[in-house]
Amino acid sequence: MYKRILVATDGSTLSKKAVRSAIDLASAVGAELVALYVVPRYPVSYFEGGVTISSQDVARTEKQWADKGKAVVEAVKLAAQGEGIKARAVIASSDLVAESIISAVKKQKCDLVVMASHGRKGIKRILLGSETQHVLTHSSVPVLVLR
Repeated sequence: MYKRILVATDGSTLSKKAVRSAIDLASAVGAELVALYVVPRYPVSYFEGGVTISSQDVARTEKQWADKGKAVVEAVKLAAQGEGIKARAVIASSDLVAESIISAVKKQKCDLVVMASHGRKGIKRILLGSETQHVLTHSSVPVLVLR
């Protein structure tokens, strides 16, 4: 059925449910699991009068975010391996989360994506966007969305 499943996680309670489901599915079908965390880049302000932040502070903040991401995907990897599933932890750095997920699917040769969705509707969806929706409409492989 599936040979390699990518689970996108941000360490939130909602994404932990997706991780649990992905581990269960990988176990049931004998698939490998790829845990992905997308680390955002530090926002830069181009407005006059904006607060200037030193490059050292930006680098330190981005490193903290990357370290958090590594911890999240390593925990997923260990949980999967604890259940006898071959797993790997992957970090991507980008502000384009959905594009990073789609790119990782291709690079890691995954044949299923598992991810969570908040199920926002109306104005909240417009204002906050939907990474899940973008992955659903642009992915070349099936996407399992969990609420």
